Amino acid sequence: MSVVKAKKHLGQHFLTDKNIAEKIVNSLIHHAKYQQVLEVGPGMGVLSDFLLQKKDFETHLIDIDTESFLFLQKKYPELGDKLLNEDFLKLNFKDVFASSFAIIGNFPYNISSQILFKVLDNRNQVPEVVGMFQKEVAERCTAKAGTKEYGILSVFLQAYYKCEYLFTVKPGVFNPPPKVTSAVIRLSRNEVKDLGCDEKLFWQVVKAGFNQRRKTLSNAVSGIIPKEKQDESKVWTLRAERLSVTDFIDLTNLITEKLKAI
Repeated sequence: MSVVKAKKHLGQHFLTDKNIAEKIVNSLIHHAKYQQVLEVGPGMGVLSDFLLQKKDFETHLIDIDTESFLFLQKKYPELGDKLLNEDFLKLNFKDVFASSFAIIGNFPYNISSQILFKVLDNRNQVPEVVGMFQKEVAERCTAKAGTKEYGILSVFLQAYYKCEYLFTVKPGVFNPPPKVTSAVIRLSRNEVKDLGCDEKLFWQVVKAGFNQRRKTLSNAVSGIIPKEKQDESKVWTLRAERLSVTDFIDLTNLITEKLKAI
């Protein structure tokens, strides 16, 4: 069987180490919460080989690359319509999955943040994600408040998921090798159904805070609530990176109260 040529514009770097591939697949832990798993960007199927050995869930594959799709059709003829030649970012999950499903993959680094935000938008249907990311992105996803890596992605993901940094992966186990170090993380949906605040405003506050992260929150969110309407609370003197998810929820509720009084 011929091989698939990695395409730079798709951010393809095919994992070649089967031990790491098996380790990634075995990092899926919450099988009771779903019966289906979707692998994103399977390439030539190094992860898929181990996924398809699992009997406690049903495996689906999606790849935007037609060459990969045709290769995988020949390799796994038994998959049938469980193999999709589509753009994951445009996929309507409810058209494919009637219930919850997990997501796994050696994700293309050029769309990794978009993948994570799509997961967030569908968080009540996706209880678990295990995936390979650029190390810097993995560190942002799992960063704690007060660190330089902590940012918008950290807060949004950790509001709804337990985020774990699992292990680091060196460039040499890919073809072609990426110019960066990689890492595998796991996101496990927490029990939060409602943040207990205006969630649309929460997103606005978090984005405003980190878009001007060198400024105090008083200045950073002044476009949402004027400085003259803020009170003497210490929170206004802090920078966004100092606030935990709970702190941001409290700040959102404080701003909501102030806005109502205007």
